[in-house]
Amino acid sequence: MDEFDIVVVGGGSGSQVATAAAEEGLEAAVIEPGPLGGACITRGCVPSKALIHRADVVDEIRRAERFGVDATLEDVSYGEITSSIRETVYGKAERQAKSLEKAKNVALYRGEGRFVDERTLEVDPTDDADGDEPRRVRGETIVVAVGGRPTVPPVDGLEDIDFLTSDDALYLDERPDELVVIGGGYIAAELGYFFGALGAEVSIVGRSEQLVPREDDDVSAAVTDGLERYCDLHTGYEAAEARETDGGVAVTAEPADDGGTDGDGSGAVDLEADDLLVAAGRRPNTDTLEPENAGVETDERGYVETDEFLETSVDGIWALGDVLGDEPYKHAADYEARVVATNVLETVKRAVDYGAMPHAIFTSPRVASVGRTEGELEEDGREYESARVSYDAAPLGVILDPGEAFVKVLAAPDGEILGCHVVGPRAPTLIQEVVATMDGGGTVDDVANAAHVHPALSEVVYATFDELSSSPYSTAPDWRDVGDE
Repeated sequence: MDEFDIVVVGGGSGSQVATAAAEEGLEAAVIEPGPLGGACITRGCVPSKALIHRADVVDEIRRAERFGVDATLEDVSYGEITSSIRETVYGKAERQAKSLEKAKNVALYRGEGRFVDERTLEVDPTDDADGDEPRRVRGETIVVAVGGRPTVPPVDGLEDIDFLTSDDALYLDERPDELVVIGGGYIAAELGYFFGALGAEVSIVGRSEQLVPREDDDVSAAVTDGLERYCDLHTGYEAAEARETDGGVAVTAEPADDGGTDGDGSGAVDLEADDLLVAAGRRPNTDTLEPENAGVETDERGYVETDEFLETSVDGIWALGDVLGDEPYKHAADYEARVVATNVLETVKRAVDYGAMPHAIFTSPRVASVGRTEGELEEDGREYESARVSYDAAPLGVILDPGEAFVKVLAAPDGEILGCHVVGPRAPTLIQEVVATMDGGGTVDDVANAAHVHPALSEVVYATFDELSSSPYSTAPDWRDVGDE
């Protein structure tokens, strides 16, 4: 049996804890059956956003006329795009693996780990691992960071046909001419936009009345309206049956409990396509880990239960990333890795705090959010004030002609920032000053009183916070109302 001070199960963000421990002179091990870097690098964030960037370029060319630019799109080399991205991201994963293998005091085990007891894991090696016999690894401290995988919903006939998930839809050699997408969350929205912008006929089936229903209602409405330019939306419907056809697949969608929005909402919809993409969320990989053998408690969905310090029900076993289910984002997992590293390697205890944890959705329009939604505040009976300012309140917003784009701020009467939601170009970048202010305990006035570059889109953030500011002197002009001088 191989013994270590710390064992990390999962080669994504969790490996940061292993390298931090190694730098402190501890012996660490990382267990990972797939590419290093986790799902983000090879099956999620990085390749999907690389594809979406190509979709943005195509979309800009097709809509260039609105800027007085006569441009024609001759062709899209789809296979070259996907193969190039695959080569890039898997190359990065391989370099990361080699770096970890060379790191002092870190051992890399290529295989799938499962608990044998509270401190021991058995590693079943992958085909390309050294040796073909299972090995046992013991750690005084163990970090569970095994990530997640796509969820397959209970749709009749789905198990009998070939379908795509977000894991394998990223590297197709050819673009489908027609595609049905099951799911209405951010993964379905992003991939629906990608394929639709590149010319596929995309139909999205989502249970809720709007796409991305967990977002603020104004955000969900904007994303839904935006995706209608690229996809046929069947919101308020759920997939009931899937079957093969001579040329591909067919899906029967029926109104969800609250009724669909197609037609009169009373009948089923039959959709046919070349391919079916199931993007109905993700589930934790804890079932492969057999956490019950170690006494690690999980909830009914399989997510690991932890305290505020990210320690599980077993002393010395910690968890981070997608196995927690709270914030399923790479940047959240990186943050959690820092929290776990602090609590494992230092004498102080650091509690996790998601109050200023942002996220983004890479559709057209772009979306970025931090904090609470208006619906959540109303449900909690929380007193709040809100302001919503469109991009054309700033000169650069007018120049960009972004369409329906806005910044929305929710704040307590005392100026505490409760939430901020940005819809439009560069939203993931614009949200960051709000995140930094919230993380530092700042208020509405702290954003409104800071100088913002002119002309820049950040002036839209400035103008929105200025509407809620207690400062008696406003210096944020609304460019929608400024006349010729």
